[in-house]
Amino acid sequence: MRHEIRFSGFGGQGIILAAVILGRAAVMYDNKYAVQTQVYGPEARGGASMSAVIIDDEPILYPKVATPDIYVIMSQEGFEKYGIAATGEAQMLVDSTLVHSRPSCHYIEIPATREARESLGRDIVANIIMLGALVAAIGIVSRSAIEKAILDSVPKGTEGLNVKAMTRGFELAEEAMSR
Repeated sequence: MRHEIRFSGFGGQGIILAAVILGRAAVMYDNKYAVQTQVYGPEARGGASMSAVIIDDEPILYPKVATPDIYVIMSQEGFEKYGIAATGEAQMLVDSTLVHSRPSCHYIEIPATREARESLGRDIVANIIMLGALVAAIGIVSRSAIEKAILDSVPKGTEGLNVKAMTRGFELAEEAMSR
């Protein structure tokens, strides 16, 4: 099954890393095909950034996301620039700490930045919380695949923190979906 995923937020949130990790999980651990692209403004850190991933069971012939069916939005500016036009059929995870608008499509609120700060003491792992939530909510890759890809991708010495963030993302998505 084909999925086109768009991540957006601001530079410094790990938007590109999240997309790379998701693509790695699909290709290396779930035997799927994936391509990843990215866009960020000249400000890089602090400016709007976007990264996209296509995951499919079949080879991918065109690498650009045309119509995302899944969005992961981590900032208000990211929502306004890359998420506001989401179609009604799309699914969206929004970081409810930083995104104040709500889409017209189905969405799940994940307080990733707040949880990263308050529960884990590091804002920088909010992207990993969102990846965990994405996997728990939509099942785009397996939980074991995302964990292995995270462990492959994060700096040495931060593995424990990142696994806690991923697990917290699983929990937050499960809580949100049970309401």
